[in-house]
Amino acid sequence: MNKALKALGVLTTFVMLVVLIGGALVTKTGSGLGCGRQWPLCHGRFFPELNAASIIEWSHRLASGVSIVLVLSLAFWAWRKVTPVFRETTFLAIMSIIFLFLQALLGALAVVFGSNALVMALHFGISLISFASVLILTLLIFEADKSDKKLVKPLRIGRKMQFHMIGLSIYTYIVVYTGAYVRHTQSSLACPDVPLCSRLHHGLPSQFQEWVQMGHRTAALLLFIWVLIAFVHAVRSYKDQKQILGGWTAALVFVLLQALSGIMVVYSEMATGFALAHSLFIAGLFGVLCYFLLLIARFRYESKQRNI
Repeated sequence: MNKALKALGVLTTFVMLVVLIGGALVTKTGSGLGCGRQWPLCHGRFFPELNAASIIEWSHRLASGVSIVLVLSLAFWAWRKVTPVFRETTFLAIMSIIFLFLQALLGALAVVFGSNALVMALHFGISLISFASVLILTLLIFEADKSDKKLVKPLRIGRKMQFHMIGLSIYTYIVVYTGAYVRHTQSSLACPDVPLCSRLHHGLPSQFQEWVQMGHRTAALLLFIWVLIAFVHAVRSYKDQKQILGGWTAALVFVLLQALSGIMVVYSEMATGFALAHSLFIAGLFGVLCYFLLLIARFRYESKQRNI
């Protein structure tokens, strides 16, 4: 496979991650109106004013603009080169483009017309799908070499494992929205204690923001338990399937780091590094789970072909 195409895939994935984390930084620093209600200009200028809010918002817009060029180039090139090896390339190329423009459109509308917490949470969720689409497209580019050399072992994914993969993908996306809603309702520090909300009121929430925070913590705890159960199942039954076992190992690491960074967000009182790490780790987890969905689709197609 063309080395330049691989390099483009890695670069595009990195830029999409920068866009995703940049959006979290804009929210964290309250820089959403750093360029006013104007888009794409910043206070009527191409270059931002020299203040933190303007620079952060302008940099996020610049990264988003660069990502459009890179994603379009990657999608077209991958469609031409990788589709003959992996038929799902076309679907991923289309998905990456659609969700990229949805992400950009929501961001622009939020700046010009203003938005609420639910819409901004939706913006993060769409950005996550956009990133995952590009990530998996890049993984397919690298897998194409192994496929050409016939080094890929036939997949074996039982119904129980498929349940974990599909169920966790959906549930993780829901948890993402609860986390984004926490940020956009400014509920991140509503509960100063971990794991309960506060020593006051017997550790139970008493206000709206506390309920939002505790709802997210409960959902995240169930996510961690479910990933751990799926990992144990993979260790016991899929030792010969490196893609599956390696994927669940990565998922467990990501969800553990996600939990630890979430705890540190509270104890550090929203330190920027921990807040951005929190978004980074959930992006990694969601990317792994989306890759599992690709494996399921591939397994079902291969099984159907064998039975014809």
